[in-house]
Amino acid sequence: MAMTAAEINDMIKEALPDAEVTIEDLRGDGDHYAALVVSSAFEDKSRVQQHQMVYDALQGKMGGQLHALALQTALPEAS
Repeated sequence: MAMTAAEINDMIKEALPDAEVTIEDLRGDGDHYAALVVSSAFEDKSRVQQHQMVYDALQGKMGGQLHALALQTALPEAS
């Protein structure tokens, strides 16, 4: 069973409470998403570590319930 954008958003925000999450269903099939996750938790982390943090938040659902996720991560812009 596919995951909804809301489920993905909730899981990421549970692990990274300050995150701003933008999710797009790329094909309208509930299987292929793009996500932009902006969080201060990414400070001093490599891009690979940032992506691992998001994948960890998805609790092993990547490749199963969540078929594909085009992921971008970023730090919040300084004000």
